[in-house]
Amino acid sequence: MSKRILIIEDEEEFFFFYTMMLEESDYVIERACNGKEAFEKIKENKPNLIVLDLLLDQMTGEAFLHQLKSDNAYTDIPIIIASSFSPRSCKPILELYPHLGFLEKPFTQEQLLAEITARVK
Repeated sequence: MSKRILIIEDEEEFFFFYTMMLEESDYVIERACNGKEAFEKIKENKPNLIVLDLLLDQMTGEAFLHQLKSDNAYTDIPIIIASSFSPRSCKPILELYPHLGFLEKPFTQEQLLAEITARVK
């Protein structure tokens, strides 16, 4: 059975890059454009991994992360933050949630697959 990855990304071109990078992998890719839509999809069918952009409409990625991690039903979902912010500017989030992955945009296919492989069992 294929592993499911939920990509929370509001920009169409970035989502296109994700699908291109992962098209030959064995992962099932879903997209949510904002936090509200992401919660609906997670409740419908819990993903094996989330790739989260921090700059989203309606709810920031950081607010989404705090809300998700406060629900015991979803604390075990691995998350990779994919952001144009530097790791230094995301340090408070990464310190609060030390198991998060982090990719600074732009990143390569190899970097994305390495982060996914390290977190999806």
